[in-house]
Amino acid sequence: MKLSFFEIREKEEFVMEQTTIAAISTPHAMGGIGIVRLSGPDARAIAARVFIPKSSRKTLKDVPGYTALYGRVQEDGQELDDAIALVFSAPKSYTGEDVVELSCHGGLYLMQRVLRAVLDAGAVPAQAGEFTKRAFLNGKLSLTQAEGVMDLIASQGEQAARAALSARDGALFQRIEQVKQDLLALSGHLSAWIDFPEEDVPELSEQELSGTLCKSAGELEDLLASYDAGQLMKNGVETAIVGRPNVGKSTLMNLLSGREKSIVTDIPGTTRDIVENSVHLGDVILHLYDTAGIRQTDDPVEQAGVQRAKDKIETAQLILALFDSSQELSEEDRELVCSMQGRPCIAVVNKSDLEQKMDFSYLQEHFENLVSISAYQKTGVEQLTECVHRVLGMINLDTSSGILANERQRDCAKRALDALREAKDAHRMGITLDAVGVEVQSALEALMELTGEQASERVIDEVFSKFCVGK
Repeated sequence: MKLSFFEIREKEEFVMEQTTIAAISTPHAMGGIGIVRLSGPDARAIAARVFIPKSSRKTLKDVPGYTALYGRVQEDGQELDDAIALVFSAPKSYTGEDVVELSCHGGLYLMQRVLRAVLDAGAVPAQAGEFTKRAFLNGKLSLTQAEGVMDLIASQGEQAARAALSARDGALFQRIEQVKQDLLALSGHLSAWIDFPEEDVPELSEQELSGTLCKSAGELEDLLASYDAGQLMKNGVETAIVGRPNVGKSTLMNLLSGREKSIVTDIPGTTRDIVENSVHLGDVILHLYDTAGIRQTDDPVEQAGVQRAKDKIETAQLILALFDSSQELSEEDRELVCSMQGRPCIAVVNKSDLEQKMDFSYLQEHFENLVSISAYQKTGVEQLTECVHRVLGMINLDTSSGILANERQRDCAKRALDALREAKDAHRMGITLDAVGVEVQSALEALMELTGEQASERVIDEVFSKFCVGK
């Protein structure tokens, strides 16, 4: 059963009005500062039972919002630590409720003691993502903004962080909202013309109907087109470094890793198993796999390594195929070239610092993307970085405009687009406007599910279950 935003809020309003939640909001690790956060109608009163201000003239119950008090936290009359209490008053807080944050020294044991004191004073343990869920239910965030908060916490690179920040600030919501408003106006006009013919409602013009459907569908197509690149930016790219022995695979691995991750020798077959490491290359995270040199061998251990390299070629999202420019192309090189056809691959021609003996024309004929580097001299990395971004579709990725962040959002956008395409087909074939109106309404429902305005309770619970406790 799908409930509207207001129906879900009404269902859970009683629980929110009756409970004050608390949790440790900083990582469960030793640190300089630790924070226990409370949110709910009794946040001030509960915090006042465990926090004693240094100044007797001020109390947590009386101070205005956005106030900090210095004092001590206690449990059963026993002082635990110096602390600062930050007070945020409803509705001008993250959750829209009264919020108190108790900041102490960040010891694991100490944080658990402070949390225990707060729970004993009347708070209940917060569930995963419950602070942000309350912000959503109180109208402080849309569902896409809430997911942006989660992605911001989990971001591993600058561009991923920028995308998450834009989502949290409402970029995706505003983009969807514009499409939704256009479709709402269209749906209203269609409904009025169909349902109230006696009112002389002007018929929708061909230009207006087709224009709105095409514009809305185009916007959703652009959103969906950027999804794969956005996911690669967010989650990283499974990247295999492949080539015959001694072309410089391990040296490239070490160069991109910034440390001696792989053993480098002049002996063919040194790398016999896959060596893994995650690195930042510009704005993208590469999950690198340095594979065994691909060649014919009688060594059973090396054979196993070669087979693993071939298996990794089949599953990798990006392949860096290395070639030695100081030598002529071998039969093994040519076999590798053939196996790369139709795969997301960059031909990386190594050892540009040595005398060049390779026929580049053969590689240029078979690879759309080719970069010349010297892994030993550490040159060509900028060109490789640019090429990787181009191959992955990240050159023109505008993270500030709002991009789809996950499969839930993609599914909603895809259903909305499919409905609009059905509406366009119905209109083109001369089917009644009733059918067009039904498909437009289906598109609207999918978009409102995306933003959380019309989402099932199950969907909402699933979104917030992925959050950490304390956020």
